[in-house]
Amino acid sequence: MKWQNRRQSSNIRSGGRGRAGMGLGLGGIIMGLVVFALTGNPFAALNAGLSGGAIQTRDIKKEELQLSEKEKVLYDYSSVALADTEDTWHSLLAKEGIQYKEATMYIFQDNVKSGCGIAQSGMGPFYCGQDQSVYMDLSFYDTLIKEFGADEGDFILSYVISHEIGHHVQNVLGIMDQVNSLRSKASQSDFNKLTLRLELQADYLAGVVARYQADRGYLEKGDIEDAIKAAWAIGDDTIQKRMQGHVTPESFTHGTAEQRMRWYKKGYDTGDLSQFNTFDTEKYPDVSDL
Repeated sequence: MKWQNRRQSSNIRSGGRGRAGMGLGLGGIIMGLVVFALTGNPFAALNAGLSGGAIQTRDIKKEELQLSEKEKVLYDYSSVALADTEDTWHSLLAKEGIQYKEATMYIFQDNVKSGCGIAQSGMGPFYCGQDQSVYMDLSFYDTLIKEFGADEGDFILSYVISHEIGHHVQNVLGIMDQVNSLRSKASQSDFNKLTLRLELQADYLAGVVARYQADRGYLEKGDIEDAIKAAWAIGDDTIQKRMQGHVTPESFTHGTAEQRMRWYKKGYDTGDLSQFNTFDTEKYPDVSDL
């Protein structure tokens, strides 16, 4: 992606080290499967991410982070990718008569305080609705490439950020609150299906941001392909095959590789909110129809 000398978001921060929280996002896949391996409960991490009291995050200076030269570049790249999400959603939501409230993104190392409980680097990026912030350790970039087989390319980081901000858009629209309100009424299986619909919708919203970037000439050859390959690499079925050697569809909470790839592409092709309703049970009566 062409990102040098472009606007950087003023909402990017460096997070202080300490105890922290996990929210909803790409990182939930990783921690969810780790918890499954340790406890036999693949939903424990996700459930932890949707609860927890508010904890204030302490800002530190960017220079206090022990970033490699590569991570310093990724930090600046992330601030441009975040700015693109802001420009996208200010523009599109204004057309719907909705004022977009920008999220904050914290770049952290090791662990960080948030409004959602306790989180560490191994959880990967996540969105915390309690404090309307995205949290990301830049080491996730290498993890996505080395551990999950995604192709190396800076645009996968834009995809990750756009997906997490997609959860923030869901928060702004009230969708996340509606899903959480059903949590106590739904069985674990039914709630997993609701979460899967939420995640595929975030992939769609990430694709919408990519369309905004493409229309403004920011994308380079191969960027969309890199994002699609990343979506494939973190599908529930792809990760389960890698980590446990077999697939258990009833435990899916983020979507198969094919679903994630297809919904991202649908958002990119559409470029608006006209087809983003993954909760349309008439059109998609079962998650397998998504």
